Amino acid sequence: MRIPEYFLKEIIAPACNNERIVEAFKKVPRHLFIDDALIKLAYKDDALPIGYGQTISKPSTVAKMTAILDPQPNDKVLEIGTGSGFQAAILSKLVSEVYTVERIPALYRRATTIIRKLYIHNVKFKIDNGKVGWEEYAPYDKIIVTAGAELLPEELLNQLKDGGRLVIPINNTLKLYIKESNKLIKKNISECKFVKFVF
Repeated sequence: MRIPEYFLKEIIAPACNNERIVEAFKKVPRHLFIDDALIKLAYKDDALPIGYGQTISKPSTVAKMTAILDPQPNDKVLEIGTGSGFQAAILSKLVSEVYTVERIPALYRRATTIIRKLYIHNVKFKIDNGKVGWEEYAPYDKIIVTAGAELLPEELLNQLKDGGRLVIPINNTLKLYIKESNKLIKKNISECKFVKFVF
């Protein structure tokens, strides 16, 4: 199955308005990250179940969150909530290093298998409570949380570089935090719907 042109032009491009991000989506086949029974829906703008009460986010949401994160080629990025692995795969095409944490072992195993099949070598995986981040490789230029939280975990802020950006859905609002000289700038981006985080 090929990635259809309409998917890139009508769903991804309007959501991110960023050619680098569109190019990343061109290189990552979404159908590989979903169940065979749902393959016909792979290039629709829908969130789809991946088991264990979790979903692969709408492609437009992945594109939008990626754009808000503003990934740069030399960035080191922490993702909390690997899920299907699709967001990590997209980020792998845009930054130098991706570190991704998943709480559910079966999803971790599935995502690592798919990423390896795609010959992506700049993504590191860990099974852990996402709330605590991944201190070993901190600090990070960017942090993205891909499931709904009730509050911003302090540990994640502590692992963000000065000048870094953190994108997280909190109580159905997508938020951007920018760390600047020990100050935290907070921006509410938009309303959103995400599955709840498994801490």
